[in-house]
Amino acid sequence: MSDDNNELNAAGRASIIPINIEDEMRGAYIDYSMSVIISRALPDVRDGLKPVHRRVLYGMSELGVNYNKSYKKSARIVGEVLGKYHPHGDASVYSTMVRMAQDWSLRYPMVDGQGNFGSIDGDSPAAMRYTEARLKRIADEMLSDINKETVDFQPNFDDSLEEPTVLPAKVPNLLLNGTSGIAVGMATNMAPHNLREVVDGIVAYIDNNEITISELMQHIKAPDFPTAGTIYGTNGIKSAFETGRGRIVIRANAKFETSSTGREQIVFNDIPYMVNKAAMIEKIAESVNDKKIEGISDIRDESDRDGMRMVFDLKKDAISNIVLNNLYKYSQLQSSFSINNVALVKGRPMTLNLKDMILHFVEHRHEVVVRRTEFELKEAEKRAHILQGYLIALDHLDEVIKLIRESRDPEDAKAGLITNFNMSEIQAKAVLELRLQRLTGMERDKIVKEYEEIMALINRLNEILASKELRMEIIKGELAEMKDRYGDERRTQIVPTSDDISIEDMIADDEMVITVSHEGYIKRTALTEYRTQSRGGVGSKGAGSKDTDFTEHLFVATAHNYLLIFTEQGKVFWLKVYEIPEGGKTTKGRAIQNLLQIEPSDAIRTILNVKNLKDEDYLNNNFLIMCTEQGTIKKTTLEAYSRPRAAGNRNAIAGDL
Repeated sequence: MSDDNNELNAAGRASIIPINIEDEMRGAYIDYSMSVIISRALPDVRDGLKPVHRRVLYGMSELGVNYNKSYKKSARIVGEVLGKYHPHGDASVYSTMVRMAQDWSLRYPMVDGQGNFGSIDGDSPAAMRYTEARLKRIADEMLSDINKETVDFQPNFDDSLEEPTVLPAKVPNLLLNGTSGIAVGMATNMAPHNLREVVDGIVAYIDNNEITISELMQHIKAPDFPTAGTIYGTNGIKSAFETGRGRIVIRANAKFETSSTGREQIVFNDIPYMVNKAAMIEKIAESVNDKKIEGISDIRDESDRDGMRMVFDLKKDAISNIVLNNLYKYSQLQSSFSINNVALVKGRPMTLNLKDMILHFVEHRHEVVVRRTEFELKEAEKRAHILQGYLIALDHLDEVIKLIRESRDPEDAKAGLITNFNMSEIQAKAVLELRLQRLTGMERDKIVKEYEEIMALINRLNEILASKELRMEIIKGELAEMKDRYGDERRTQIVPTSDDISIEDMIADDEMVITVSHEGYIKRTALTEYRTQSRGGVGSKGAGSKDTDFTEHLFVATAHNYLLIFTEQGKVFWLKVYEIPEGGKTTKGRAIQNLLQIEPSDAIRTILNVKNLKDEDYLNNNFLIMCTEQGTIKKTTLEAYSRPRAAGNRNAIAGDL
């Protein structure tokens, strides 16, 4: 017994093959990485779909839930896709289908959902047993001609069925809807675009393959997000289109309204792409409570089925443009979208610019048109061959009938037709299956007419296969049809350069009366409030204050002017006129300590109105003269005061003013 055990142990040791664990881990990790990259995370450049999206669309098509058919339970659709094509969790399939139905996630949704499919507030969709779905009509265009051998098929996970490796994609889905995904060592984040613009760009490329990206940008101006908003700056767009990588800034569009109670409001009807509205409003409320964003008294989300509407009520003394600027600065009402155009090209991940994506789509459509034409030609030739047999039989009708009647069985009749009338086996079989009603004179005319039409079609298909120009014209024609059927207006606005847009651009440079009281209350009032009086007028109240306070500084400045505010302790502060709270003639104003970081023990000594702190000629040719009680005087160019600081600057003669 001991000898037997020794022999078994020796045999076991002999079957163990020593390997290097580093090599094994490297090989296993590479296999895993490639599986994630190719089979999960990155889209194919041709149809813009990842495998799970492709399987959902194909599975729904095979189930028959097309746009013109009735809805089916989502659970049934998920089961169809899981059982036949996608051997993973049902949550992955359902969440994919849900996202393809959300009009705030996809610029052109592919699935028509019925029921609760979530919301832009981040609400979860209802369980799949409660919702129903079917394909959108544009999804049918993605699957168009798939049964005409236009794309390759591969075995499914258990080799029981076949699934397409790519969809024919009559519409350029990768550019229209974009995508995002994280693979191993790489990621993709592609922006959606407007269908009309994309079609115009593709047609321009077909007409001129040497077209530059800047010329393409005359047609495809920028991404077009489903949630609208405004893109600020074109540098990020140009970088993304030229290199495949870029960063664009998106802002929600704001408008100013006045409530029924006279309260000023900032209203937003859209938000940046991929922003959770409810979470964003909650964070803004926290910033308001923490005094990070000031001037807001109430926040309301008045969104309904008719559209989005977020309302911010402003406090009485708030400056709407400053509040708006802070909202953009401290909330997701302004966010960035980093573009990283990585997709699979012939199974390999590549970073693509705009022209690359168009080129690969056109190549794919060209291959689809060729393969479709070859399939249709083959089918037409089969039909023409049978019709030729019919015509032979009709030309020799009596002989054919006699031969069939005298034959022992169908096989004998078929052999006789082949021998006596020089028919092929296919033609002879078709003639034997011919119904008697087709032998009438009218039916004969129909057969002749069909044969002529088939021959004309065969000639046309041969012309298409012989001419690349014709094939390109077909692609352009199909794209024009897609543009007419699904094209819509651009939703996302474009502001050419973010550097030129500032808060001042939204404020009129009107003349203002600046009033500063002895106790430090400041306000601005439109000069138009001080109307011209007739001769003999008794005047009107020009300013309001407490009994112990009085107006110390009063002058006229325009809204874009700078104020240089000098204090008794020798500090200077900068303040734009439009940053001063606006008030009527009789209002007190606001304590200047709320606007500037003036110490409680300090007080304003003088205020100077300066037109510009950016014009070098103006700065170097205007001076400030200072003189102290002890007889010291100096002259300083205005340029020395052209670099504002929030905390103020010390003067050269501090404490002696």
